[in-house]
Amino acid sequence: MTLPNDPAILLSYINTKLRDDYPDLDELCASMCVSRDTIETKLSSLGYAYDKEKNRFV
Repeated sequence: MTLPNDPAILLSYINTKLRDDYPDLDELCASMCVSRDTIETKLSSLGYAYDKEKNRFV
């Protein structure tokens, strides 16, 4: 699965997947064979960080 390149679209995509399909970011990354660092780096460029309690990027 190829993730969206645009950070804003990636944010929406990842948060939707976390809300609907995965209990946490690690499960999402393992299932999609994606590096957690890659996602966190792209979304941090927009000022977002993963909130484990909310299971989303805020």
